[in-house]
Amino acid sequence: MIAAPFSQACENNKIPIVEQLKKIFTTTSKVLEVGSGSGQHAVFFAAQLPHLIWQPTDLTVNHYGINAWRNELPSPNLKPPLELDVSAAWPVVQVDGIFTANTLHIMSWELVKLFFQGVGKHLALQGRLVVYGPFKYQGQFTSESNAQFDLWLKAHDSARGVRNIEDVVQLAQSVGLALTSDTVMPANNQLLVFEKQQHEVR
Repeated sequence: MIAAPFSQACENNKIPIVEQLKKIFTTTSKVLEVGSGSGQHAVFFAAQLPHLIWQPTDLTVNHYGINAWRNELPSPNLKPPLELDVSAAWPVVQVDGIFTANTLHIMSWELVKLFFQGVGKHLALQGRLVVYGPFKYQGQFTSESNAQFDLWLKAHDSARGVRNIEDVVQLAQSVGLALTSDTVMPANNQLLVFEKQQHEVR
């Protein structure tokens, strides 16, 4: 049996995040998780949100870890992972919830743009997008640790980096999404909630 991968960050933030998701996804029926990573969030959130279907996605190379967690902590509402590359066609038609954690600073800015285009295409009207991670405000980091993290990201790949919230909100608006809340989370992270209020704007 393959050992399930473990992320300490996922372990640390899963409870604060799910407490928010319980309020955000009250009437949501299906959530597409973009970039499920180790799979820890998927198994925990699905168990805590039994009223909805949780659909993990990631590149195929990460599916073994997600499935290892599914085998260890199965839930009837947790689906097998799907292949999702934001630069290719998405494996869903429409969902009323999308969740992603710690992904926008890992993607290049071009991929962040493609991510929002995909959200605009596949999120239903009145559906909600939830984005978790660190952000800058008016070009300023919210903490010294986030500034150091940004340097570390860029040292590994110059296309990576902590994103400006204003740029992210503008991208969201371009596909018909409005920012409805911005919650301060532990470890200098934010939880952004967007609602699909109109069809994708071109």
